[in-house]
Amino acid sequence: MSGLKRGGAAVVGAAESDIGVVAEGYNVIDLMAQGIARAAEDAGIKLRDIDGIFCATTQSRTSGLNLSEYLGISPKYIDSTIIGGSSFMFHVGHAMAALQLGLCNVAAIAYGSTQRSFGRQNASVREVNPYETPYRPFLPSSAYALAASRHMHQYGTTREQMAAVAVAARQWALMNPVAWEKKPLTIEEVLNARMISYPFTVRDICLVTDGGGAIIMTTPERAKSLKKPPIYVLGQGEYISHANISSMPDLTVTGALQSGKQAYAMAGLSARSIDVLELYDAFTINTILFLEDLGFCPKGEGGRFVEGGTIAPGGKLPVNTNGGGLSYCHPGMYGLFLLIEAVRQLRGECGERQVEDAETAIAHGNGGVLSSQSTVILGTAATV
Repeated sequence: MSGLKRGGAAVVGAAESDIGVVAEGYNVIDLMAQGIARAAEDAGIKLRDIDGIFCATTQSRTSGLNLSEYLGISPKYIDSTIIGGSSFMFHVGHAMAALQLGLCNVAAIAYGSTQRSFGRQNASVREVNPYETPYRPFLPSSAYALAASRHMHQYGTTREQMAAVAVAARQWALMNPVAWEKKPLTIEEVLNARMISYPFTVRDICLVTDGGGAIIMTTPERAKSLKKPPIYVLGQGEYISHANISSMPDLTVTGALQSGKQAYAMAGLSARSIDVLELYDAFTINTILFLEDLGFCPKGEGGRFVEGGTIAPGGKLPVNTNGGGLSYCHPGMYGLFLLIEAVRQLRGECGERQVEDAETAIAHGNGGVLSSQSTVILGTAATV
């Protein structure tokens, strides 16, 4: 978003709600509120200090109203923009603007989903598209499979290379105590798993879990006096290219190309300056596409780039260090969890999976069927 000031807001609290399968009776507002309460405690603030609410969920039409009522606050600023899993990176830009303009002083960005317990079909309304629905696609898998198939055709990307993305994510997840998947995974196991939508087997596709969480943002001035070291928003960019996969301009190029350029320009950084990458990996092809479009390898080279453990623990580029949507959790819209992990990495809070000397991180969100993209660059105090 043009006009935003580099380092003009900071993340001061980050927390997951319960994830995986939540207790019976929990709803999405419970999970949002739980995440906010934990993030507020992490920041060392009270719920009454929060005067900006940003949230999105497919399971509540008026989530901002319901969440405000649940928390017992009347926010000065409220935003429930929903454009899929990237919504929360868009919220970061919106919250940053609101904080810089004085429209609020402390912003909470929250998400909640009970799609595993409630049923995925019940948690997200299926929309009818007259140009696609007659062909009975299995969405969203069939949409992403089109992008993967085109990338394979155009650049020679292989199923084994996409499987390497899933294997790397699983290796990171094995170091995350709260990750859903706890068994080692091999490329052969990915390839031989149940086929869902060619070229994807079930292991190329994200998990179906419950979960939620929140981050707390405030002004740089206030951030310095709080409990945890502030993590600054150095850059943010966003781009919407289409809604339906049949209208995607180029199946091998995502809006991350534009959102990344915006975020890098604002941050005054390049891909070479980034220590940790958290990329929205709803499907294995996503990681490959975003590595290319965000400038970590040339277009068409993503498959070869991820071979041999490049993005796995011990590789040269740490990617999806919590295990990602493929092995950690994926409760419908995953973007907020990328932000939470990026913040924790920059604070040095990740234990066994901690990336040494991490000072900068990208959290990149994806929404719809590669439809909405937003890139957030975060940094420690040393980078401001």
